Amino acid sequence: MGWKLAVSTLGMPGAAVRDAVRVAAGHGCHGIELRVHPDEEVRLDLPAPRARDARAVVEDAGLQVACLAGYARVCAPGPNAPVIAELRALIELAARMGAPSVRVFPGGEDGRDGAALERIGAVLPDLRAHGVRLLVETHDSHPTGERALRLAEPFAAPGLVAVLWDALHPWRNGEPPSRTRRVLGEYLGYFQVKDAVRGDRWTPVPPGDGEVPLDECGSLLGPWSGWVSLEWERAWHPQIEPLAVPLRATAAWFRRWRPPK
Repeated sequence: MGWKLAVSTLGMPGAAVRDAVRVAAGHGCHGIELRVHPDEEVRLDLPAPRARDARAVVEDAGLQVACLAGYARVCAPGPNAPVIAELRALIELAARMGAPSVRVFPGGEDGRDGAALERIGAVLPDLRAHGVRLLVETHDSHPTGERALRLAEPFAAPGLVAVLWDALHPWRNGEPPSRTRRVLGEYLGYFQVKDAVRGDRWTPVPPGDGEVPLDECGSLLGPWSGWVSLEWERAWHPQIEPLAVPLRATAAWFRRWRPPK
């Protein structure tokens, strides 16, 4: 597979899949990461015919659905049943749309794993049956590779449960990229390109314009094989530049660091 370039629709909040696909294809992407959210065309309750239509739009443009970015929080306090139901719905939607993986958040309290292993374990048969991989993002309560790995490694099945490395969060929490890469090993399932500058809060900037050591990340990925996706958080930061600006920078970074075929 080698490296493949994708972009998340988080950078085009509310845009139709058709419009997002046009932007992705126009910047040389191989795929698109679809945000699954009530405010978007792709939602957990999307009827099967509409899911197939959205998949056709992506594939007709010569692209692939790289990942479905869901919002299930596997470590969150509370009963297991609603979380498991959300995971199953996300996995089933991924199967309809031809997505090889789904992104979820830890969402725990004080770094606690909570019932994450029970919840993920409950959907392992669903992941196997549909050929979908669950990716836990380095985020919120488990922002480093070391912490996120606690939610994947116990299953000893990196083809089914792995970690999504968000370039920003491990580094800003004191874990150097070299350690993140070493810790994750075969459990690295996906890499999100993200750059930011520090102020009252971290603000996204085009890759290469901020403080995140993206070139170090690129050199460390090396011969790894998988999806590299730009996450541009315009849904949360409406004042930042349109997606085309950071996507051009991401494509240049991708070409610079992708191993030759």
